[in-house]
Amino acid sequence: MKKRIAILGSTGSIGTQALDVIAAHPDFFSVELLFANSNADLLIEQSTAFKPNVVIIGKKELFDKVNTALSPHSIKVYAGMDSLIQCMNMETLDMVLAAMMGYAGLLPVTEALKNGKPVAIANKETLVVAGDLITKIAAENKAAILPVDSEHSAIFQCLQGEQINPIRKIILTASGGPFRGKDKNFLNTVTPQQALKHPNWSMGNKITIDSATLMNKGLEMIEAKWLFGLKPEQIEVIVHPQSIIHSMVEFEDGSIKAQMGLPDMKLPIQYALAYPKRLAHGYTNFDFTLFPQLTFEKPDDETFRCLSMARQVMIAGGNAPCIMNAANEVAVDAFLNSQIGFLEIPVVIEHCLDKISQSKALSLDDYQRFDRESREAAKHFIQHKSITSPVR
Repeated sequence: MKKRIAILGSTGSIGTQALDVIAAHPDFFSVELLFANSNADLLIEQSTAFKPNVVIIGKKELFDKVNTALSPHSIKVYAGMDSLIQCMNMETLDMVLAAMMGYAGLLPVTEALKNGKPVAIANKETLVVAGDLITKIAAENKAAILPVDSEHSAIFQCLQGEQINPIRKIILTASGGPFRGKDKNFLNTVTPQQALKHPNWSMGNKITIDSATLMNKGLEMIEAKWLFGLKPEQIEVIVHPQSIIHSMVEFEDGSIKAQMGLPDMKLPIQYALAYPKRLAHGYTNFDFTLFPQLTFEKPDDETFRCLSMARQVMIAGGNAPCIMNAANEVAVDAFLNSQIGFLEIPVVIEHCLDKISQSKALSLDDYQRFDRESREAAKHFIQHKSITSPVR
């Protein structure tokens, strides 16, 4: 039978590529539910093409537009986050692809796991914010969490068949982003347009800026800790500019397994959706002769402070990752809107980590409260800076 998929964030980069994968394998997959926050036009186009059972638009003011457009197709249309959360218990859902941006994915992912739905997770922030809670809910409900990020998919693939062999460490590879090798003087004046020009990957704006600051790799470290049950000292980051080796695992005997391929997100998306099967693909095959050199270097976490900050937060645990993530989302948005400079992103995050008290034992309500507090603190700090120290 076809695997019936819900795509949360269908109009984003991961969501649109997931639909390409599904379209390429109509005998294996069908679309059961589509959710988009505000891109009503593309959501209507996707829904008309794939005929899901349910469509949800996040912005309630766009409900009439979507509902009117889809009424000839007998598609159920709802609006708002509450509707999405309620639909996570649908018996007709076989898998949920969490491709929403940022913290917004936490509640629907939590609800899907509570209902025993396997979740293919591209929304790393969910595990960053509440990894302890999410992994417990998944275990209690025997719901699988399958990684979609290329790095975590690579680790997951390297671990197949290695259940009895302890991991010495994992090695997450990073492209280095568009500013690899640049110093602070250069970074002090970079624009959002420059930061959005990633050398290897085509991604959404927020994750592309995170890649430029190396925060994306910091978030991936925390995500890997929860996905694979690792200690912070077992997680290493190395810069690999070609983005051909997606990550590696070193075992106790010194052997290292690597997963390789072209930088194309459709491959890890397809692997997660079809797991444990590997499906044929119609994409470009890898040619070693086109990559005669694969190079590696240490990350510059003095210039790109978000990476070292994320490691400290990973070690601290508790609500620190939640605070960091919320502050980062606000800071990235402010940078994209030219309210702060590139090097001020870690300054905003550091301010919130210093200002908000840290705690260990956390419920879902606690995570939501700390997320709000951190966002408020970040916005206040940015507004204050804009008065006392105008952005260049």
